[in-house]
Amino acid sequence: MAHSVRSTFKRTVTLAATFALLAAPLQAIAQTPVPAAPGQNANPPAAGSPGVMLPAPPTPSPSINPPPAPGPMAGGGPGSIADLAEGLLDAVVNISTSQSVKDQGAGPQPQIQEGSPFQEFFEDFFDGQGKNGNQKVSSLGSGFVIDPSGYVVTNNHVIEGADDIEVIFPNGMKLKAKLVGTDTKTDLSVLKVEPKAPLKAVRFGDSRRMRIGDWVMAIGNPFGLGGSVTLGIISARGRNINAGPYDNFIQTDAAINKGNSGGPLFNMRGEVIGINTAIISPSGGSIGIGFAVPTELAENVVHQLTEFGETRRGWLGVRIQPVTDDVAASLGLDKARGALVSGVVNGGPIKNGEIKAGDVILTFDGQSVNEMRDLPRIVAESPVNKEVDVVILRDGKQQTVKVTLGRLEDSAEPEEEDDQPALPEGQGENKAPDNNAPGDQKGELNQDPAAAFGMTLAVLDEDRRKSFSIVESVEGVLITAVAPNSPAAQKGLKAGEVVVEVAQDFVESPADVVKRIAVLKSEGRRNAHVMVSDPSGNLRFVALPLE
Repeated sequence: MAHSVRSTFKRTVTLAATFALLAAPLQAIAQTPVPAAPGQNANPPAAGSPGVMLPAPPTPSPSINPPPAPGPMAGGGPGSIADLAEGLLDAVVNISTSQSVKDQGAGPQPQIQEGSPFQEFFEDFFDGQGKNGNQKVSSLGSGFVIDPSGYVVTNNHVIEGADDIEVIFPNGMKLKAKLVGTDTKTDLSVLKVEPKAPLKAVRFGDSRRMRIGDWVMAIGNPFGLGGSVTLGIISARGRNINAGPYDNFIQTDAAINKGNSGGPLFNMRGEVIGINTAIISPSGGSIGIGFAVPTELAENVVHQLTEFGETRRGWLGVRIQPVTDDVAASLGLDKARGALVSGVVNGGPIKNGEIKAGDVILTFDGQSVNEMRDLPRIVAESPVNKEVDVVILRDGKQQTVKVTLGRLEDSAEPEEEDDQPALPEGQGENKAPDNNAPGDQKGELNQDPAAAFGMTLAVLDEDRRKSFSIVESVEGVLITAVAPNSPAAQKGLKAGEVVVEVAQDFVESPADVVKRIAVLKSEGRRNAHVMVSDPSGNLRFVALPLE
């Protein structure tokens, strides 16, 4: 009986609540004033008066797509780039290449037991194809039109070694292309097609004006899917990924995948500010780290390839190495900057000693050389035969010299680091015999390692020159031995090398070296700036600690 009462009570409460909820809108409708029709009383009797009936509330119809909420939406994301992309898609093309490669067989085969019923099947599958002649290999990439007459830019690695190159346009048109010119150092190539009507083209912008965080848009042919648009920002500038001597890449998180190579990277004005070239990816797909050649480097290369079919770069003709913190301190620089000249190429543009080994190039043609790797790029971008001002540090003082640039031929190397890495203890030592004991009458000197950095030094006479196979052009003080774990050993110095200068002063005897070290210590120097030559005459600089 109690259960029945509780149930009846609950039903009564539920019904009462329902009527209360329904009553609220009904009451609101009843209290809403209704505009009077012409000729009617503007103030009708109140609800509930005799003879007054309320109209039934309209039944709302169900809506699948209700009207939007009033007011602006917060956090709607960046503005649409649809209009921008629509105007650029027709200028971005797919590059299809094919080449014949010599058949190398199918590679290693699975081991099938002799007489197995599957033996014939596997032999046919792995060896039956490609036995007669070459195979055709195809690849896909991207490119973009820079001139309505049919000039197309892409990456060199997209078309390298191709027998046939075909440019495929967004409307399906296919045109055979010929290679106008290519530059392996920047991985850029220019193609030419012959269209029946002018093509949609895009223009270069100035990548120097782009900042980290600026929006960019990439268009290309990822995985052969055709024109695809991705959006991102510039993540970094001036990246060196060891792809070539002029690395200065733009890094972006706009999705770049296989097949995007050679495609354009646009700013929000629709200008090309980079050519997509490389990605970092463990899987082959985009992880948000892509690299583009900036137009500050690419535009001049493209124009030269279009005009001459080759690049014509400036050349200074020097060997350089980085300015380390130790070297900067030994030279009196405020910080590590510039490019240290370790040698001058014979027959190069430097003919009258305008630049010498030991100079530090601080600015070139008005552009600061912040790091060693800046100099080759700046020189290469300069016109051939141009006279430029070069600010150098020599003997602790800055001075400006004038140099007329030569042309970098394909066979010549650009200004590059003089690669002389330090060797681990016991490796790379010259094993030529040395029959002279330390302190002998021929001028050999083995000073306290703290004073002479652990080097055993000797006068470079004819006998020692022959013993260590040192060329005639090298002059200085011979290193006949290096103590293990000494400062000299840690800097990679070894027997058979020659100390040419100490603190930019030429030395002829071991006593000269010891004297110069003593002077530097008395001046409170922390490092000794030493020019060293290998037996072949290649120079480099090391900073040996005096503390």
